[in-house]
Amino acid sequence: MQELSSKNFIRQLRLDVTLVKTGIAYKVYHTSARGTPLGAQVNRKRFKVIPYDTGIYQRLLGLDISNYILTDFPSLVNRGGLSEIFVGLELLANRPPHMRPEIFYWHREARTSNAEIDFVTAIGPRIFPIEVKAGTRGQMQSLHLFLNERNLDCGLRISHENFSHYDKIKTIPIYATSRISKLF
Repeated sequence: MQELSSKNFIRQLRLDVTLVKTGIAYKVYHTSARGTPLGAQVNRKRFKVIPYDTGIYQRLLGLDISNYILTDFPSLVNRGGLSEIFVGLELLANRPPHMRPEIFYWHREARTSNAEIDFVTAIGPRIFPIEVKAGTRGQMQSLHLFLNERNLDCGLRISHENFSHYDKIKTIPIYATSRISKLF
């Protein structure tokens, strides 16, 4: 991945903020996720931005959509980003109507750690860490670490696998993301 210069970083940050202000994108804030509500533990300086549409994401990347549609999904370089955005949008869209849509992410704040959970959400009083995988493989080290540190009994892996279960981790196919709140 290409490293951003400070000038490009500022330009990208301004673009992200503009997209959020115009309602085209959503800020996913970092949370320490030590209890509910998750929003009480956010760090407003740390966030990632997801566009409200996967088509907008593809245009921002400068992809030729007609070629992209015909490409095999496993051969795409950015399939992880596309899968993560799709899952984030499904989580936002499928909240109960009386609740404000909120999703967060987590990363370990230790300097030497690169552990990150793609999304953290709460269903009732329970916290659910969600790891998104574009394929059917992946170690899930960050998810195991998070579950152990927070003493949680269940984490979710959303991928192209079928419904399954690994110890404390439930695997849900990406197409069933909208059903998460009904599964628990």
